[in-house]
Amino acid sequence: MAVIIAARRTAVVPRGGAFSTLHPHELAAPVIAALLRDTGLNPGDIGQLFLANALGGGGNPARMAALFSGLGHVSGLSIDAQCAGGLDAIAMAAAWVDAGFARAVIAGGSESFSQRPLRATQPGQDGAPRFYTRPPFSPFPEQDPDLTVAADHLARNLGLSRQEQDDFAIESHRKALAARDVLRTEIVSLQDVDQDAFTRRLTLKTASRSKSLSGSVSAAATAVEADGAAFCLVVSDDMRALADHAVSIRAHASVGADSAVPGMAPVAAIKRVLAASTLTPNDLNTIEVMEAYAAQAIACIRLGHLPEDRTNVSGGALSRGHPIGASGAILVCRAFHELARRPGPALCTIAAAGGIGSALVLETSV
Repeated sequence: MAVIIAARRTAVVPRGGAFSTLHPHELAAPVIAALLRDTGLNPGDIGQLFLANALGGGGNPARMAALFSGLGHVSGLSIDAQCAGGLDAIAMAAAWVDAGFARAVIAGGSESFSQRPLRATQPGQDGAPRFYTRPPFSPFPEQDPDLTVAADHLARNLGLSRQEQDDFAIESHRKALAARDVLRTEIVSLQDVDQDAFTRRLTLKTASRSKSLSGSVSAAATAVEADGAAFCLVVSDDMRALADHAVSIRAHASVGADSAVPGMAPVAAIKRVLAASTLTPNDLNTIEVMEAYAAQAIACIRLGHLPEDRTNVSGGALSRGHPIGASGAILVCRAFHELARRPGPALCTIAAAGGIGSALVLETSV
């Protein structure tokens, strides 16, 4: 069985901040170097690199990262599963190792909101290109809502008030502030930044003043666009002795659900991975749920019957930001380090545009 023996990430920095000049491969390289240092492996020991990226202009950013990181012998495989890509990349790495294709694989995601290219279609009959901010996530326009509008619809269906969502965001910041020293242990310093730049003391007064983005969904209860990278080192079981702490991957699920309600997609994935692991929510020691929106995170927690006191114990994306392709890998990195303090099973889960839900069950490996 494949095991994760190291997991590291950069800090997460809002778009236009300290990482604004860095491309995805430049964000990825220091994290990859840290994984090698942590385990004593050489670049030649790495058999493959899986890199998730959602906003780049193509060109196989995984190969770019491999070359920039001194892994020129590695072809690099890039995936785009939007928000879920970083988590799914790690599951793919485990499958790659279990299949015997490589003994050591680096997997995760790297994203730069700051450096994302402008997107446009070919010129139409009027001779002008048509610019757009995001591609369609469903071939049926009526099933492809703006994600913020979808979060508001979800809040309405759950009967969530704006204050309940803002309170959830306030708590995310509170927990992240309390855990700053803990979080620094997993962060690779880059551009002299060694902590998540957006985390702050958020009060109800401040949250209530934040702009409404759609109905009850406020800016405070929405993860900010951000830059960052996170990767794990996944190896065959006989290499676990390279690190003091190892985590096995017990189950993974990537499911397609109703694209009109993307925030609900992880609920099905949670049920599937728990059933495959013969676990119940109460068996979980650590739970990392993506907080793209407070409404979406609350829905996953409630409908997945997840214990709140074990969920996002050191804060979530509302308190750090959302570097899309990297966000799922950040969840796994967080769980890896939390399991070093509280051994046992862990769940990571994330929603993605188009009605994608991904979940991963990890467990302390002995």
